[in-house]
Amino acid sequence: MGLLVFVRNLLLALCLFLVLGFLYYSAWKLHLLQWEDSKYDRLGFLLKLDSKLPAELATKYANFSEGACKPGYASALMTAIFPRFSKPAPMFLDDSFRKWARIREFVPPFGIKGQDNLIKAILSVTKEYRLTPALDSLSCRRCIIVGNGGVLANKSLGSRIDDYDIVVRLNSAPVKGFEKDVGSKTTLRITYPEGAMQRPEQYERDSLFVLAGFKWQDFKWLKYIVYKERVSWTHNIQREKEFLRKLVKARVITDLTSGI
Repeated sequence: MGLLVFVRNLLLALCLFLVLGFLYYSAWKLHLLQWEDSKYDRLGFLLKLDSKLPAELATKYANFSEGACKPGYASALMTAIFPRFSKPAPMFLDDSFRKWARIREFVPPFGIKGQDNLIKAILSVTKEYRLTPALDSLSCRRCIIVGNGGVLANKSLGSRIDDYDIVVRLNSAPVKGFEKDVGSKTTLRITYPEGAMQRPEQYERDSLFVLAGFKWQDFKWLKYIVYKERVSWTHNIQREKEFLRKLVKARVITDLTSGI
């Protein structure tokens, strides 16, 4: 009897020891995980965006003058401050999109998870997937994004905007009649359903139409447009502004008018 009591107590003590060990290990792992992620915010950006450039970038681009085209600079800086979603795929999706496994792991706007059939249907009738040959041939491309706010009025930035290799405009931003302030050149017009121009003749003939898919309904909208049907949806403006402000703060892009 005494031996059985001893064995029972030993087993109870061993179980208690194992439970305490498991709880301690779990708490340590949770603390470690929190410590590892503490330098990133909920979107995956580094918390200290206004810190100095990483040493390797500062050295590589130290001899470039202000405003000069810096090959690979924006991409390298973006990778440094936003490593979770860096370089997942080419700029534009083409009919080889299925091989880009990384972007298929995330839902829009960071990926195309669940959109395979819609994208396949859209690309099956799309003729062009890339920039023009002239732009593709450039070893370095200076790009500017022109916003739609009235803050551009009377700034006379038109000539400065047109000086860039690639001029990106958003949604239905007008150009005609405002060239002095917004420039006359349009390389890409990026839009989503709610902000798109409604009539084909409003688009510049020499510019490229680019869909920015913030949500799965946007891909469905483009499919309807391609197949001559209609649909409209809503979006989260505040989330988009938050994303852009982080890029400005980290000096990935420059807000010329402080309008974001």
